[in-house]
Amino acid sequence: MRNGRYAMLLVADFIRKMDAASSCEEFCRGVSELLLNIYRERKIDLKRLEKCPTERLTASAVVYSPRRKEIWMIGDCQCLINERLYTNGKPAEELLADKRADYIKKALSKGYKITDFQTVDKGREYILPELKASCDEQNITYAVIDGFEIPMDRIKTLRAEGEIVLASDGYPLLAATLEESEKLLQGQLSDDPLCIHSFKATKGLMAGNVSFDDRAYVRFLT
Repeated sequence: MRNGRYAMLLVADFIRKMDAASSCEEFCRGVSELLLNIYRERKIDLKRLEKCPTERLTASAVVYSPRRKEIWMIGDCQCLINERLYTNGKPAEELLADKRADYIKKALSKGYKITDFQTVDKGREYILPELKASCDEQNITYAVIDGFEIPMDRIKTLRAEGEIVLASDGYPLLAATLEESEKLLQGQLSDDPLCIHSFKATKGLMAGNVSFDDRAYVRFLT
């Protein structure tokens, strides 16, 4: 199991069991302690993890607290509050997506085909050192759940009542219904499968996959 998926399962289980009255700070402290204890149980070198964030269990989360009527955005995620969009992307993501797009566009102009990049994404390989380096900023310039202290000033907290959609960043265009969000996604994948034009990302649709990234969507009324 990949680190990201394992982290997601641990975080999801923590959310199911946590006190409904928890504050955002209490949630962050508790879920960080959970992952830290996993490291300790597995006798993982914490000093190494401090120096190598890419080896940590890492997850993003967007959480709604009915008791507090708040949405907590920790890491890459997005939401709609009464159809108004809020996002929380990584600081360096847009710049790296632009660099990947430029690299692939130049290659395509020289005769490479779209399918070449759907087998081996040379554009992603081109930005990979910088992608990894950006992880050094975890819980410094941006927040994630990784077992280390989460800076509260890097979390986006929103008051929320009415119709709410919580989603991962796997939807380039988030709509008020799942059906419309999926329709917009399929349009993106059909028109721009490498994600280098209308929507720029650090990865595209690879052969054998159904989308460029994993996705989650939940919609409800408060």
